[in-house]
Amino acid sequence: MKIYTKKGDKGNTKLLYGDTVSKDNLAPEAYGSVDELVASLGIIRASKDLPEATKKVILQIQRELFIVGAELATSKENREKLLPGKTLVEETMITNLEEKIDTLEEKNGIPEFFVVPGENPISAKIDWSRVVSRRAERKCVTWQNAFEIKDSKVVMYLNRLSDYLWMLARDFEKEWTPSN
Repeated sequence: MKIYTKKGDKGNTKLLYGDTVSKDNLAPEAYGSVDELVASLGIIRASKDLPEATKKVILQIQRELFIVGAELATSKENREKLLPGKTLVEETMITNLEEKIDTLEEKNGIPEFFVVPGENPISAKIDWSRVVSRRAERKCVTWQNAFEIKDSKVVMYLNRLSDYLWMLARDFEKEWTPSN
């Protein structure tokens, strides 16, 4: 078997349950942005100075983002086939992120000013993933609205993930650099 199939050469792709759409359809745009987020988190996880516990959390998030991607790659007509925690974002994924955010907030507090990213390589990479997450969130809002999907937790998950990444970046900084 070869990696290339040539089936997408005309600008179409298949969704999870076989529906064919144009590659510039909102679904591939949304799950493609989530795929970019998975890769950006991989850059963080590959950092040799990253504590093992943080690597485990990042890996778990990457795996959860595959669930997000599966949901985004499913047409509205096939949503009933999605399985919570496998191909459908579930509430526990969101509450787990909220618990992580609360832990970091208790540990470090929250800056009362805008923070300029870049104090060190790890926090800068985390901040980069945060903005990739925000972009993915915006694309998923467009997907959700365009396809009139009312029961998805994708946007909520990405919103919490962005908040978690912001708090995690602050956790890796000794000092926060104010914007003014």
